[in-house]
Amino acid sequence: MTLALLALHLLLVGVLLPGRLAGSRRLQARPGLGAAVWLALMASFGSGLLLAAHHLLAPLGHEPAGLVGLLPHVEPPTAAVPHAHGWWVPAAAGAAAAAVAAVLAARAARARRRHRAALDLVAARDPGRHLLVLDDPRPAVYCLPGRRSRVVATRGALELLDERGLAAAVAHEHGHLRGRHHLVLLAADTFALLLGRRLPLARLGRAEVALLLEMAADDAALARVTRSDLAGALYALATAAPAAGPGALAAAATGVLTRVQRLARTPAPPARAYRLAAPLLPYLLACAPHP
Repeated sequence: MTLALLALHLLLVGVLLPGRLAGSRRLQARPGLGAAVWLALMASFGSGLLLAAHHLLAPLGHEPAGLVGLLPHVEPPTAAVPHAHGWWVPAAAGAAAAAVAAVLAARAARARRRHRAALDLVAARDPGRHLLVLDDPRPAVYCLPGRRSRVVATRGALELLDERGLAAAVAHEHGHLRGRHHLVLLAADTFALLLGRRLPLARLGRAEVALLLEMAADDAALARVTRSDLAGALYALATAAPAAGPGALAAAATGVLTRVQRLARTPAPPARAYRLAAPLLPYLLACAPHP
């Protein structure tokens, strides 16, 4: 029975739900929470796989006690034959996921470090705007996240945008930096790499998380600029040739048309907490302890 529930959960969360949730205006109304919902579904799918593997490897007749049953523990002294728990399954899977995340993080950090070193040599500081100005005719505004973060605007962007548009694009990049969005995107990248892009949750989830993070940065910028200024800056940058380097988060790199339309329309009512938690109900049922 447990295995059947887990199979249903994996089908629902990994295949059926992603297509229904992709592009949801209710998730876009609160994009930070929407990105968290996608990551929760990814974590739920991964945990479901671990539980299914544990169930298949466990001795016949043994029902795992949900997630608690995966953890190693000491059997009571009265037990005649100690039960062999498959605790190594989640340990090995966790180690593999951590290794993939570490490789991706190290690769991105190395690219950002090289990019940052090059910028410090060739870019000019603009203290009044809190950014670096790169002598490049292609318009772009982007940030390099990390402990030594940078916000960069090219000479082409300064020529293309007026002061209000430039302030809107820079505020968007500071929203990325304050939200540590590169770490959230790293989690989605790791899931997509481990599970493969043929899985709808991996393919759509990675794209949706990236789009929702851009919307979250847009919302952070709206605390300082107007919707029209931000939408105009995004449109102007998107219609020009981009110039963002590796490891960067650019203002007009992802879903610009969708984001401009979102800025132009009346915000949709945010999803209520119980509706956001509904996709996780099969997981909670499948992982509940069994007698």
